Amino acid sequence: MRLVSTRSGETRDRPVGDPPDRGADGRRPRWSAGSGWTAAMAAALAVVLGVSVVLAIGLGSAVVPPAETARYLWAAVSGGAIQADEVTRYQIIWQIRTPRVLLAAVVGAGLGVVGVAVQAMVRNALADPFILGVSSGASVGAVAVGVFGALSALGVYAVSAGAFLGALVATLLVYLVASTPTGVTPLRLVLTGVAMSFGFQAVMSVIVYFAPSSEATGTVLYWTMGGFGAATWGSFPVVVAVVVAGTVVLRGFARPLDVMALGDETAASLGVDTDRLRKGLFVLTAVMTGAMVAVSGAIGFVGLVVPHVVRIAVGADHRRVLTIAPLAGAVLMVWVDLISRVLVAPRELPLGVITALVGVPVFITLMRRRGYLFGGR
Repeated sequence: MRLVSTRSGETRDRPVGDPPDRGADGRRPRWSAGSGWTAAMAAALAVVLGVSVVLAIGLGSAVVPPAETARYLWAAVSGGAIQADEVTRYQIIWQIRTPRVLLAAVVGAGLGVVGVAVQAMVRNALADPFILGVSSGASVGAVAVGVFGALSALGVYAVSAGAFLGALVATLLVYLVASTPTGVTPLRLVLTGVAMSFGFQAVMSVIVYFAPSSEATGTVLYWTMGGFGAATWGSFPVVVAVVVAGTVVLRGFARPLDVMALGDETAASLGVDTDRLRKGLFVLTAVMTGAMVAVSGAIGFVGLVVPHVVRIAVGADHRRVLTIAPLAGAVLMVWVDLISRVLVAPRELPLGVITALVGVPVFITLMRRRGYLFGGR
């Protein structure tokens, strides 16, 4: 314990290492009032997410009013009847757009959560879910399946399965290279991940170069820029289960993440085994990232920017950040996917283009904020 002076001149006990309730800019969030403010923000974001999902499902090349969209969704869920002349619109809503929009929300939520965990794990403000080479490994797996026809027995799920296996192989290689007899340090983990990413990209380029057809080029573009055009109900349950379970587990590690952010020596003095925790977080975030990349490709900036914005809003406490980040990430991804579908319709823009156009100015603005402290001045 240590004594902390208050404005009134009194002192109070505060545990050593208890992170201050401040935002990413070093100041207290203007409207933050602890858990009450977090709960109110979570409720508001949940409402915004629900409205965004209904609007995104109804908008597109064939616009369906929100009331009718909600009616079709209710009919699908409850087994209700629709008119014969509405079958085409119903199929567009339920079979094509709904799995796509819901998948976008789930992936956005997962990227936001994993971004928070990775930044705390490696103590790097520039870390995101793809900095450890997982996305590059997944891209190699997807391209290899598309070019060589591996895993063809899985049918339409072959490419996704190849991407997930590639992500797991990349995770194992990064861990083996980064590990030392004394453990895995944040710096070695980041440097190894970045180096291995370049190696995986080189392998992918070689595969494309010697590919017998030009189809591999399109596959590479999809897996490097991201998209939900191939979303189906069949690919939905697995990624939902992985993201939800991973989010719950990470939420349970909120306090150790707070302590880890203070440094390994301080964490050790407070009884946290940072090496063991870092290994567990590395495996968990890699599995979550692999599952998301397998259905959406690599989508940048969401896992980088969302954690910073959320910290400014609710402070650095990971219990609050991990409550708001999935909702914020889901809302952002739903609207990014909608913009990619309607901006240059009937063609679609890669999601990575939209997230970069949004994420770059937002991140630059955050970095230029007066007193920005997260990750150092």
